Amino acid sequence: MITPPPLRNDCFALPPGVDWVPVDVARARLRAAMAPVVGHEVLPLAACAGRILAVEATAPRAHPPVANSAVDGYGFAGPLPEGAADFSLLSGRAAAGGPYGGTVPPGAALRILTGAILPPGVDTVAMQEDVTRTGPHIALQGPLKRGANARAAGEDVRQGAAILPAGRRLQPQDLALAAAVGLAELPVFRRLKVGVLSTGDELVAPGGIPPEAMAPGRIFDANRPMLLAELARWGFEPVDLGIAPDDRARLRAHLEKAAGQVDALMTSGGVSTGDEDHVAAILRSEGQIESWRIAIKPGRPLALGLWHGKPVFGFPGNPVAVMICALVFARPALEVLAGGDWFEPQGFLLPAGFTKSKKPGRAEFLRARIAADGRVETFRSEGSGRISGLSWATGLVALDDGAREIAPGDPVRYLPFTGFDG
Repeated sequence: MITPPPLRNDCFALPPGVDWVPVDVARARLRAAMAPVVGHEVLPLAACAGRILAVEATAPRAHPPVANSAVDGYGFAGPLPEGAADFSLLSGRAAAGGPYGGTVPPGAALRILTGAILPPGVDTVAMQEDVTRTGPHIALQGPLKRGANARAAGEDVRQGAAILPAGRRLQPQDLALAAAVGLAELPVFRRLKVGVLSTGDELVAPGGIPPEAMAPGRIFDANRPMLLAELARWGFEPVDLGIAPDDRARLRAHLEKAAGQVDALMTSGGVSTGDEDHVAAILRSEGQIESWRIAIKPGRPLALGLWHGKPVFGFPGNPVAVMICALVFARPALEVLAGGDWFEPQGFLLPAGFTKSKKPGRAEFLRARIAADGRVETFRSEGSGRISGLSWATGLVALDDGAREIAPGDPVRYLPFTGFDG
């Protein structure tokens, strides 16, 4: 009679004799191995939002190019001492796009509008609200320092200055800066193509079979829609590679096809050591695995490897583990592959609205959101199959691999999902 092993009541307990890789070590190894894998292209500014700048951008023109008025008012030669002062008002005015053609002599002032070039003899502007005008004269109270309400040439950006670094993911405000100094186009990295492949005989694509006709043991594939949507939100080009069955030859065929279509690959399922964990087996025998069995909860069976030179992020099958591993490992690595910079997620220390007794040995990420009282509350279950918890949450509570007792009010590190956007 075969004697079964003792029952282990904690399915998350770490098996003995395994070299578990801490999250920080795994991320450091991953970061060291990453480099851009896509080429450059030059695009007009209107097409550059969300793209990664390939070459440092410099200003061909200063901003502002010349000294100009910051307000509607009256310009003269400053400074103005304390006390009442009056000036003779010249005829004409200076306006944006309509400069004054003459010189303003000492003791005289000129009507000037916001954005207008300061004519010779003007270095200071009084706001029109502070001025009394009577016929050809104006009066106002000092003091007013020289240069008040005026913008100096190049005070924002000097000609030739670097304005945007290579590797920056361009935001709309970056395009405004580029346009202001006269850049009409920018060199950017080609959009990274990332394939998403689900594995498992049990999986069915949503819409493939009516729910009422699903056989026992079959489940709808939730991972692929989630990852494809995340990739698009992160600014990459998602490629849907479908579902591969639990057959090593057919899985290999999917991987072979993917290698010619994408720059990087995400898989879900098949990365542990079971009989049907073919992704890990194929990478081990025919590709390369840099690290796996990472000390993280959820998501410990994780493959980080190469297939025909293409980076592979092999996630476990449970959707919560897939989401968290994608955020923690794949998100910053993909940014580097796409030509950007490795970044740490934005986080905040907030008071806990929950209690937890954490064991040592693994980093943990809890689905969480901020309650109305400003405390962080966590989802009612830590099970990695509870997809509803992902929809409920707005971020994660990150706990390092040490032991910890958390009581309400204790500070915890909250990572909003948007903090992983870079």
